[in-house]
Amino acid sequence: MQSKVYQGQQEDQFTGAIEAQTSKLPSSSYLGLAIGSIAASAVLKVVGKDDWALFVGQWAAPFLLLGVYNKLVKQHGSDAWSREAA
Repeated sequence: MQSKVYQGQQEDQFTGAIEAQTSKLPSSSYLGLAIGSIAASAVLKVVGKDDWALFVGQWAAPFLLLGVYNKLVKQHGSDAWSREAA
């Protein structure tokens, strides 16, 4: 598998391999992880672990962003230019 370049856009092998694996996950799994981190944060806050509650609660936004990225890759692909050139 070789990297292809088209109009200045390049997709490397590592990114392609990661996206091939993560695209197998349903997009709803990222939403579940975000909701789970919010729930875990709330539980940690109730039991008095304030620092951990803040730490775990901040995971929700990255999980949601990963879900959006995953959805976009599934719909459009991340390296559409290289596929068109091939």
